[in-house]
Amino acid sequence: MNMRLLAPGLILAAGVLLSVKISPAKPDYTRRTGKECEFCHPPNSRKLTPAGEYYRDHQNSLKGFQPPAEKPSTSAAKHK
Repeated sequence: MNMRLLAPGLILAAGVLLSVKISPAKPDYTRRTGKECEFCHPPNSRKLTPAGEYYRDHQNSLKGFQPPAEKPSTSAAKHK
């Protein structure tokens, strides 16, 4: 095979392999929990929400998870 054709192909293949993101989330988690990805991960982030931390720390289960209490909005405080 001609080297002039092989080199661009190898460079292209290397670029594709290097640009692929490794995702820690698994589609099986979504099927198992019935929750969307954003339930455990903030949008466009690999970090975990409190639900994601609970899931990780409790053998991949949300059983018993209680969402944190929401903070009162500032607009509600103004109307008092």
